[in-house]
Parts: sequence; structure tokens; C-alpha cells
Amino acid sequence: MTDVNAAELIFICFMLLQGFVTSLNCTSPTPESLVDALEKNLFPKKLVRLVKSFSSPVNITIGITVVGIIGVDEKSQILTTLLWQILEWNIEGLSWDEEECGTTRVSVPREQLWVPDINIAEYMDEDKAPKTPYVYLYNTGHVFDVKSLRVVSSCQLVIYTFPFDIQNCSLTFGPYLHFATDMRMIQGLTSEEILKESQDVLQTNGEWELAGISVAPSTLTLHGGSYSEIKYYIILRRRPVLYVVNLLIPSCFLITVDLFSFLLHPQTVDRSSFKMTLILGYTVFLLIMNDLLPVTGETTPLINVFFSISLALMVASLLETVLITNIQCSSSQYSAVRYLAGSLARFSPKEEKEQPNHLPQPIS
Repeated sequence: MTDVNAAELIFICFMLLQGFVTSLNCTSPTPESLVDALEKNLFPKKLVRLVKSFSSPVNITIGITVVGIIGVDEKSQILTTLLWQILEWNIEGLSWDEEECGTTRVSVPREQLWVPDINIAEYMDEDKAPKTPYVYLYNTGHVFDVKSLRVVSSCQLVIYTFPFDIQNCSLTFGPYLHFATDMRMIQGLTSEEILKESQDVLQTNGEWELAGISVAPSTLTLHGGSYSEIKYYIILRRRPVLYVVNLLIPSCFLITVDLFSFLLHPQTVDRSSFKMTLILGYTVFLLIMNDLLPVTGETTPLINVFFSISLALMVASLLETVLITNIQCSSSQYSAVRYLAGSLARFSPKEEKEQPNHLPQPIS
């Protein structure tokens, strides 16, 4: 490290310990004058937290807005959402006069300020949302940071009651490095305000409906220290119309047809062939609609049990038809034999009387 760099670092630490700049002086109420003041007094100090004392934590106020529910992958247990993340914090000691500098706020590049390292604990993939290069800086030292996030997060999905299931997925916002003594997370909007704002701007949700949002502060304690966090719970309700129309109603129709097939007369229609055709059609129906059913290794959806029981009942109905047909055929065979035997016994004497006598008559 050179002597110049060491001197700059010592100067920055001295300024932080003594208190940051009390006020920015603008030579004129123009953007150029304010930018010159920021470049001289603020931007060179972007490497560290701008607090009067290193023992003072930075209070980060956070709020989110759910813009879209992109998808839910039951097999991978992944939820994909589009969010607006709002961060607010204060730079201690920073201020400027509105009349002297000409404005109460200015947008500055994000790279020119110290920005908190807020991370989502449930992240499963990198954020691919468009980057926001600017933040708002107010004359009171207040920083307002809004950016969009494409969050691919893990979520423990419970699909036992599919397609009438309700999922509760959590998103935990907190610093990746800074302990609670350095950075403290504070809840911004209430859960009711977040839900109302999200429902107003919700752009895409597919088969899912945003049923509710709840928020609660939490603390993560590890061996190295504790971290301040804010946990959001996003409650989603599935729209079951698609699955009721494509899965449940056709299945109930096939079961009903199978039950009414017992009204067919066994001597005019082959009920066994008819039921076998129904079973084949139901099997093909399940194979075609298999992509609509959720796949997971933890629990078996109740609708899968319903389909299995329906197929088992159709097979049992076929076996019952085979048994009944066998009994009817056996009974009709035995009745024909007895009827034929009785007829022979009844008509034998008559036939003997009607037989011609070919024996010669005795001569008297």
C-alpha cells in the first residue's frame, strides 16, 4: 500500500469517526454544482458504511411488491416470482439546502454509493431481472433504492389436496455479510398494504391466485454472530377449474357409464367387451392427462388415489360381469338338459303307440 492510499484511508476513517460532512455547499442552484459537491464530498467515501461511529448499525427499511407469479414447479419444489424490492436508509450527516442547490432529491449511480448487501436466503438461481443503475438521494441524506427481482426460490410445496391446494412460500431478506450490530432490517409496509399494492399491479399469475402476504422480523443466529432478517410469507391459491374440467369430470363420466352398463341385456350385448373398451379408454385418458398431474416424491396427491380407485372399480366391475355371465350361461345349459329329458320322458309312450307293427298276424 502506498503512502497516498494509506493517507486517504486514514482521512476517511477520521471523517467517519468525527462525523460525516454536515452539509454540501453548492455554488449555484444547478445540477452541475450539486454533482460537483457530491463528487467532492460523498462519492469518494463509497467503500465503507457512512455512519458517525462504527458501532452504530445502519437501519435498512425494506418493502416488496409482488408483480407476477411466473410459475410453480412441484417436482423441483421451486417458486418463480417477479418482485419490486424497495430499500431505504440514511447517510448520517449528509444534507444540503434546497434553495442553495436547487432540488430536494437527485438520482445518482448506484456504484457511487455504499449499498447494503441484501440477499434472499431461498435463492436457487441467479437474478435475471433488468438492472436498475440509479438510486434516489434526498437532501436529508435519505437513500431510496428500488429494483426489480426475478426470484427463483425454494418452497416446500404440499400437493396432497391438488388441485384445491394452497401454498405458503417464504422469502427471507437479510444481509449476506453484515451482522445485526452493523445492519438492522426494519419492516416497511404492513402485510395488508403489501397485499393491496401487489393485487393492484399484479401482471401475471397463470393458474395461481395471490391469496395473502404476511411479514415478520426474524433473527438468524450462527456461530459467528446473529443476522437481522425480514421474512415474507407469500400465500398462493391454485385455480382448480382447469383440472376439474379436464380430469375430474371426464373421469366421473366414465365411471357413470360403467355403472349404467349393468342395465344392458346380457343376451343382446356383450357387456364384457363393452367394459373392456371402457377400461382401455380410461387408461388412455390417464396417459394423456398425466402431464397435468403434479409429480413429487414426498406426498401422493389425493386425486391420484381417486384415479387408482376408479380404475380398480372398473376392473372389479369387469370381473363381476365375467362371473355373472358365466353363471347365466351355466344355468341356461342345465335347464335345457332337464327340459330335453322331460320331453323325452313325456313323448316316449306316444311314440311307441304310433310306431307301425311289422310283425305278421297269426292265422286263425
